[in-house]
Amino acid sequence: MKMTILTLFPEIIEGYFTSSIMARAVEKKIVEYSVINIRDFALDRHRTCDDYPYGGGAGMVLKPEPLGAALDSVQGKEKRVIYASPSGVPFTQHYAETLTKPEELVFICGRYEGIDQRIIDMYVDDEITIGDYVISSGEISTLVIVDAVYRLLEGVINNASLIEESFSDGLLEYPHYTRPSNYKGEKVPEVLISGHHAKIQEWRHAMQLEKTRRNRPDLLSTLQLF
Repeated sequence: MKMTILTLFPEIIEGYFTSSIMARAVEKKIVEYSVINIRDFALDRHRTCDDYPYGGGAGMVLKPEPLGAALDSVQGKEKRVIYASPSGVPFTQHYAETLTKPEELVFICGRYEGIDQRIIDMYVDDEITIGDYVISSGEISTLVIVDAVYRLLEGVINNASLIEESFSDGLLEYPHYTRPSNYKGEKVPEVLISGHHAKIQEWRHAMQLEKTRRNRPDLLSTLQLF
């Protein structure tokens, strides 16, 4: 899969794609990426990419000309274009799975009060929110989506690990423990060191239910438990 990122701050994006698991995915050619600096398409010598909003109000808005030109440079109208925005559709694990299907995704990183609505109307296929809160960096919200998507691609992470993660079966993931078995008086549950695999699976499922009831009871309302 190719991921193309349009941003005012390429250095934020570059660091992510050259680190950790993503770096290995790029090295194995599972992921290809391109970072486009929106300022390279500005029309004046000051590389201006934002302006005051029509109708008044606080903040600045990303101008349509440089952003539209950046999108045209990557044939944006022929690609799946994603814009992370607080006013978008909620992002979920299922949504992430659907985004693994296209061969290329193009991401717009917003800033300030957002981007000119005409860019959304003309280019954007998916306007997505990562949660009911506002952050200043479109790069961070974009990378949240990128991270959720690329790790689902074949060959990035062991499939067995993905199956047991939160939301894979509608429940939150069970607690994990590792060595030492006794840490400051707190011991690993006996069942996990019993070697009885059926009882371990039973315990883990019970812990999933307990954690989901405690932290995300809304997930249980639509879940077929038995």
